[in-house]
Amino acid sequence: MNITFIGGGNMAAALIGGMLQQGFAKSQINVVEISAENREKIKHTFDINAVMELIAGVLDSDVIILAVKPQQLKELARELAPLLKNQMIISIAAGICATDISRWLGGYQCVVRAMPNMPALVRAGVTGLYALPAVSAQERKNAETILAAVGTVLWVEQEKMLHTITAISGSGPAYIFYFIEAMQQAGKELGLDVDQARQLSLQTFSGAVKLANQSHDDVAELRARVTSKGGTTQQAIQSMEKNDVKRNIISAIHAASMRSKELSDELAGD
Repeated sequence: MNITFIGGGNMAAALIGGMLQQGFAKSQINVVEISAENREKIKHTFDINAVMELIAGVLDSDVIILAVKPQQLKELARELAPLLKNQMIISIAAGICATDISRWLGGYQCVVRAMPNMPALVRAGVTGLYALPAVSAQERKNAETILAAVGTVLWVEQEKMLHTITAISGSGPAYIFYFIEAMQQAGKELGLDVDQARQLSLQTFSGAVKLANQSHDDVAELRARVTSKGGTTQQAIQSMEKNDVKRNIISAIHAASMRSKELSDELAGD
């Protein structure tokens, strides 16, 4: 595959780095980037071709990855439409439906929408994928190969489920950081220094996730094992339940999903 990224920001850089680590050749990857500073950064970091002109970047491509800001995508799609032949389009722009991208491309149907998340920057991401019906099985496999370079992938057959993925894995790292912030703050209030509070909080979170990944038991069962009757953990869990922490987290994720749909509707307007 010859792959062109339109846009050379952080997520594009994460994907490029992951792809090169996974064995893609430098000659397979091109970047179209209007910023001269960003073009030079891409060339210096990855030793790949980076150009300013759209036509120079996409004509020989098999896959075109749209990695621009959502607000820029409509104009880009309309400029791109006359240059398309049989390339697969992958969009990583948040909130823009594949059907709207297809419409802006003049009805072009070979479109995949991807929802990666921030840990892709350290090759530990998870990406939700949705393809329009015209995308072939081989093209779906190619899209999966590209996105799997920065973590795991999950296909959905209904595009509306990407709102859920956005709310859980897209926004999810912020929820985790928020909880770690609270743990660190509590540690400092209870006498730890900043570095100690950070180390304990991060390693506890990392270890718990590793255990959950390697265990066949549900996380509720794992939580119960730590929660001895009458002990310190039970006291903490009871405090959280008294303050309805679980329900508030669930409500927050519902709110994020609803906002994802609202933003999608707003960005789709002509």
